[in-house]
Amino acid sequence: MDLFSELTWRGLVYDATDGVRDALAQGQVTGYIGFDPTASSLHVGSLLVILALAHMQRAGHCPIAVVGGGTGLIGDPSGKTVERQLLTIEQVENNVAGIRAQLARFLDFESTTAPARLVNNAEWLAKLGAIDFMRDVGKYFTVNAMLAKDSVKRRIESDEGITYTEFSYSLLQAYDYLVLFDRFTCTLQMGGSDQWGNITAGMDLIRRLRGAKTHGLVLPLVTTAAGTKFGKTEAGTVWLDPELTRPYEFYQFWLNADDRDAVRYLKFFTFMDPPRIAELEAATAREPEKRHAQRALAREVTALVHGEAAVRDAENATQALFSGDLAHMSASALLEVFPNVPSKTVGYDPDGWRLSALLTDAGVTSSNSEATRLIRSGGIYVNSRRVTDEKERLTPDQAIEGKLFLIRKGKKENFLVKIARG
Repeated sequence: MDLFSELTWRGLVYDATDGVRDALAQGQVTGYIGFDPTASSLHVGSLLVILALAHMQRAGHCPIAVVGGGTGLIGDPSGKTVERQLLTIEQVENNVAGIRAQLARFLDFESTTAPARLVNNAEWLAKLGAIDFMRDVGKYFTVNAMLAKDSVKRRIESDEGITYTEFSYSLLQAYDYLVLFDRFTCTLQMGGSDQWGNITAGMDLIRRLRGAKTHGLVLPLVTTAAGTKFGKTEAGTVWLDPELTRPYEFYQFWLNADDRDAVRYLKFFTFMDPPRIAELEAATAREPEKRHAQRALAREVTALVHGEAAVRDAENATQALFSGDLAHMSASALLEVFPNVPSKTVGYDPDGWRLSALLTDAGVTSSNSEATRLIRSGGIYVNSRRVTDEKERLTPDQAIEGKLFLIRKGKKENFLVKIARG
């Protein structure tokens, strides 16, 4: 499939300017997408546009990822009901560095036939003088047209209103497109559907100043079948950075996708071809309880973002949790699987600890008498082993890797007891 057909089949074309399909079919095109450095990591919602650039390169075109080191100091009002908190230069530079490393997993910056580029718009925006910018760029935009943008209208109608800082954002993004056109003959800008007005503003500026025709293509904003915001869980945003969202949690996010979303997400967030996705769709319809589409989705996306080793660890942890055999998991895997459960660190003792006292000290039970009662009734498990002797002692060599005990109270309440050494 050609690139436009590929994106269309995957449901990634929300709108496009006339002539995009022909331009992509007639020869190599250079196109870009901007990334707003409001955090040190991109999130799962960013994957849609990242993969659009990756599809572009796979089809033989040249992608540019623009990290908004300059526009990030202003903040895009699109999709926002209140003004973004302004970041310092140091914060933006730190965020840009984190995003750059993540994009390198998806784009080939060493290709000799369709090279990807990564640029920071602070390179040119930081040099702009206010007078020059208003004279050379601002004169080509009417306030009437800027007020007509949906993102601006919504903010004007809100109690918060919109500041001049954010009102000027679309001019800066338009100027980005002009610079990229001049430097790299970039003739395509892509982004989320909320960027349509900003994209067409850049196209208009290039037409006025260079007399050239350029293009725009926007992708849909992803929502869940349940109508909730994509990429949000009870624990918060699902990040691409493994320090912010552990690979196991990342894997589980995709594994828990709604049946109504799974096949759509396979098209959006993987490189799987139509026959394979059709096969998974049929298998899921035939055996919904086995979650064929979700398992493939979790495996593919986790491998893309974190690598095959992370997939193996996540699948092993998932199987261990399902079977209840947690004693054979590594200490690091347990800490990843249970990042938010209550934990207590105890000092190393070569003679070990009486279990009933340890349960009370760790907060598993409120008293030694409650601990004794639970142990006698079979309600306490240590490293997946049921303990029924209230006089039991735990020794350091019984701990997982000598580092921790996983204690379960009843059917669902888990606790970690860590051993401090030295």
